[in-house]
Amino acid sequence: MQVQPYLFFDGRCEEALEFYRGKLGAEVTTLMRFKESPEPHSPGMLPPGSENKVMHASFRIGDTTIMASDGRCLGRPSFQGFALSLTAPSVAEAERLFGSLSDGGQVQMPLTQTFFALRFGIVADRFGVSWMVITASAPERH
Repeated sequence: MQVQPYLFFDGRCEEALEFYRGKLGAEVTTLMRFKESPEPHSPGMLPPGSENKVMHASFRIGDTTIMASDGRCLGRPSFQGFALSLTAPSVAEAERLFGSLSDGGQVQMPLTQTFFALRFGIVADRFGVSWMVITASAPERH
């Protein structure tokens, strides 16, 4: 069994995919637009002009596959009650990733040393997705 996150960007999916590609090295493995659906959509399901929006996409960041869509394309994405956790192999990489995700976003907890990690911080990216960035090892205790 496998559990995968599925994010609904409500009209900004393609922009998000490009952002994650540039900032996190994401690789888009699948992208299907609403106009490419083999079946017609129910009347009123999508706003007019949404045929080029993303019906379904999947992308990889490291070893993880995340799925995404523009959903109903209403322009009101809401990402609440969860965060994606991103483990960096070094302090330098944690700082780079945190800075990249902060571009246009909002820092919720600054990246800092904690009792459980050399670096840990939380940032909501420009789309409202919360990310917890953490290093792989804990600081030495004296």
